[in-house]
Amino acid sequence: MKLGFIGVGNMAGAIIGGIIKTGLISPEEIIGSDISAVGREHMQNIYGIRVTPDNRKVAERAEIIFLCVKPQYYSTVIAEIKHVISNKQLVITIAPGKTLGWLEQHFGKPVKLVRTMPNTPAMVREGMTAVCPNDCVSKEELDYVVSILKTIGETEVISENLIDAVVAVSGSSPAYVFIMIEAMADAAVAEGMPRAQAYKFAAQAVYGSAKMVLETDRHPGELKDMVCSPAGTTIEAVRVLEKKGFRSALIESMKACAETSRNL
Repeated sequence: MKLGFIGVGNMAGAIIGGIIKTGLISPEEIIGSDISAVGREHMQNIYGIRVTPDNRKVAERAEIIFLCVKPQYYSTVIAEIKHVISNKQLVITIAPGKTLGWLEQHFGKPVKLVRTMPNTPAMVREGMTAVCPNDCVSKEELDYVVSILKTIGETEVISENLIDAVVAVSGSSPAYVFIMIEAMADAAVAEGMPRAQAYKFAAQAVYGSAKMVLETDRHPGELKDMVCSPAGTTIEAVRVLEKKGFRSALIESMKACAETSRNL
């Protein structure tokens, strides 16, 4: 088996779906485990991968293992599989707060580790994933991990000291954006727009604005200024956002997010 997933929830499903849709690895070469029989059956029915209730079986059979369980279960799962993990296998984690040092300590032996931080837009192959390896991982192995994660969106290799910033700026930020879209739609509904239409207008505006930042190479402030005509509607809206502390609220929320990540 080329790939194994311990935990087959939403993020595992997003990664498996991206891999299979791009043809990088066939379903027959992927095995997943989960304590939920419903979850295992669901993943098998959708993607045709092999499934098992036994985490050790995944650890024994896969060349690369994704740990896709919640952070609070990492200690238990690592204790369960560490004796069957060899120095030829590669373990990829997606949990905030679990540093490479913490992982190495819990495995208790040299293990090839890659710490990652994806986000939920991976479910529509528009994710942003940060990657940081330990010293046991070769450049060729890291390149292969990046190629896997690029099936679900953009991927950047970073130094581990930036991982908590990544949690705040991309890992958790879809929630901030969803709140903004919902609020924008609520305001449009208050102005008489049907709700389904309001969500479409708000979401497309956010999507298009993000695409402009990525594709024009212009500073976000410059793009903002392009929309703000003198004495116009947009600058009035921006004035109110500044008065209400919109920018500061985002910064403070992200600082709180990063601090929580550090303390997990």
